Amino acid sequence: MLKSYEQTSLHLSHRLRRNRKQEWSRNLVREHRLNAADLIWPLFIIEGENVRQPVASMPAVERYSIDQAVIEAEKAAQLSIPAIALFPYVSPSLRDTTGSEALKPNNLICRTISAIKKAVPDIGIICDVALDPYTSHGHDGLLDGEIVLNDETVALLVQQALLQAEAGADIIAPSDMMDGRVGAIRQGLDAQGFENVQIMSYAAKYASAFYGPFRDAIGTQTVLTGDKKTYQMDPANSDEAIRETAMDIDEGADMVMIKPGLPYLDIIRRIKDTFGMPTFAYQVSGEYAMIEAAARNGWIDGEKAMVESLIAFKRAGADGILTYYAPRIARMLKEGRL
Repeated sequence: MLKSYEQTSLHLSHRLRRNRKQEWSRNLVREHRLNAADLIWPLFIIEGENVRQPVASMPAVERYSIDQAVIEAEKAAQLSIPAIALFPYVSPSLRDTTGSEALKPNNLICRTISAIKKAVPDIGIICDVALDPYTSHGHDGLLDGEIVLNDETVALLVQQALLQAEAGADIIAPSDMMDGRVGAIRQGLDAQGFENVQIMSYAAKYASAFYGPFRDAIGTQTVLTGDKKTYQMDPANSDEAIRETAMDIDEGADMVMIKPGLPYLDIIRRIKDTFGMPTFAYQVSGEYAMIEAAARNGWIDGEKAMVESLIAFKRAGADGILTYYAPRIARMLKEGRL
């Protein structure tokens, strides 16, 4: 019987399954790996003391008061996470049409930067530059009726970036998608002696449905008027992402980011291949919430889906990933479970 099978079977010179047959072999030929140095952890900050406030639409994600954010930054450093990204939940009483709270030296984010830098000086701090957490209308810039003003907004973003740099921010990350803001911020930083502060531009940020839980976390979900399609990118466009990224690089961006992540893996690949720049992906709140919701309903294995989603970013060409899973992945790596 065995001889008969041998005579009728195909002779395959190449059997790709040979490399998959055992775990040690799979590890040996693995093309992409996650490590803690790939991770940036976004943190939501809120006023108060000893506050840990759950975000309803993002299971296991919380808003932290400054003292608790310092504790989380210390944990991140212990897990070898190289950087954290800070986003404020601004009290509605402090929001106005111009986002004036963003331009106050003692605002929530500036105080958080100073506190974390004092306690954990070796962790990188990335600061969002945009007005939407501070405006009463939820948009990223100044409004004239329903029009978001570009140049007038850019002038305010430069001031916001300077305040964050003065507080100790290592990387300024403009997420507003106003034209020319990277060049203006670079010029402003250099003029004030902050030439070594890096800029991570949200080079290709799409007008996406996946931002809902994030807006819940920063408190703008219910106040946003209209949509952001006039300044964030059309999800149908790919070539435009190349033009946007080229502009930001020409204006002085040190690294570029694509947002959202999983629905735009093709954009990550194109940008990395085209420019060879340090390229980052933001696994946004909606991506995180979908995985968590499906896992909690027993529809998928949440831990495996988490790891698979992050590997996808590395495979697409991302050098690093902003993800709410950062501490969970870093802990798994530290324990040798990945």
